[in-house]
Amino acid sequence: MAWVILIVSGLLESVWAVALGRSGGLTRPLPTVIFGMGLLASMAGLGYALRSIPVGTGYAVWVGIGVAATALAGMILFDEAVSLPRVLSLLLILAGVVGLKLFS
Repeated sequence: MAWVILIVSGLLESVWAVALGRSGGLTRPLPTVIFGMGLLASMAGLGYALRSIPVGTGYAVWVGIGVAATALAGMILFDEAVSLPRVLSLLLILAGVVGLKLFS
């Protein structure tokens, strides 16, 4: 169960990161509220998951999921560049996250 919560928390990291970018420096109310709620939920889930997952592994997986999901959101939702090197880099992050899970 801790791994499921960690994965969801990593995805929520992407939610708050995207909302922060859309908030205009925390001046736009809706993205600011989404940022705050996403941040709290993401951190709470990370904290819960770290009760049973080693902190180094848990934090690295959380960040990796958040980074990859945020980069994908940028490419899909905000027309950021999609190139072979960027996609390969995201796959390397995914491979690292899977490796940490398998070898923890």
